[in-house]
Amino acid sequence: MDDRGGSFVAVRRISQQDLNRGHSTSSAEVVAGSAAWLGKGLSCVCVQSREGDARPSFDLTPVQEECLQRLQNRIEVVYDSSSPEHQEALRALWDAAFPGEELCGLVSEQWKAMGWQGKDPSTDFRGGGFISLENLLYFGRNFPFNDSSNYKPLHSPGLVLFYSLPFRNLCYNLTCKDLPQFLQRSFQDLLLKQDGDRAMWEYPFAVAGVNITFMLIQMLDLEAVKPQTMLGATFLKFLAENESAFDLLYCITFKLMDHQWLTMRASYMDFNAVMKATRRQLETELLQEGIKRLEDLPSYNLLKRY
Repeated sequence: MDDRGGSFVAVRRISQQDLNRGHSTSSAEVVAGSAAWLGKGLSCVCVQSREGDARPSFDLTPVQEECLQRLQNRIEVVYDSSSPEHQEALRALWDAAFPGEELCGLVSEQWKAMGWQGKDPSTDFRGGGFISLENLLYFGRNFPFNDSSNYKPLHSPGLVLFYSLPFRNLCYNLTCKDLPQFLQRSFQDLLLKQDGDRAMWEYPFAVAGVNITFMLIQMLDLEAVKPQTMLGATFLKFLAENESAFDLLYCITFKLMDHQWLTMRASYMDFNAVMKATRRQLETELLQEGIKRLEDLPSYNLLKRY
């Protein structure tokens, strides 16, 4: 236990050797550690200021003001487990993650399979609010693995198992008639950790997603009346052109974070370092010359891999 307090969930990957021995995964393999994944633990990544940073104020056009206000209204919404709208969004997220797999309830051990810290995902939304659920749902709907109506079982030793559930048989056909190829390998690849040489203990997908929402809000200074950094002002130009810019940037950031994770050969104790590297790379790309839209970011190409 370190002096930061808090807790996280680490996820043990199952090797081919384990499978050959008939290894059975239990909840004991979702282990608690000492670094916080949400809120307190992420503050060292997201809200620290840099010495010498100027804090200018940027004037906004009426369109930018309107778009910022609508985004701020979304950010202010706290997840309400009693809200039918929020409950429906949570069910929709399950369907996007595990199509065809019946959900037993909004409070269920099944949620650990997505990378929530417990059986009730609502307890993890404190770091990002309802918008963090919206971000995950946008990612799942717009950048899925493929058409969920056309899949076949595929045994894979590389799936991340959070508790005893037959996810070795939950994988999808790489062929999709209804979606462009560049949309096929994002959300499901990150959820099931199917891309790259993964660590034995991986970051939990859903909790990492909430952290990314929180990081972006802080990095872009989106709770200010008007942007006080060049990053914030640059982003509002994108937002005025595309009201889904925050959601799209979230998807790009999630893929970039996973790319950094693999590049750094990280394991669960390296999560904060990976988030810092992700933020630095994103800041650099957003301020590059010639970036007219989010699709021009070099890291956008990570969404297009297949």
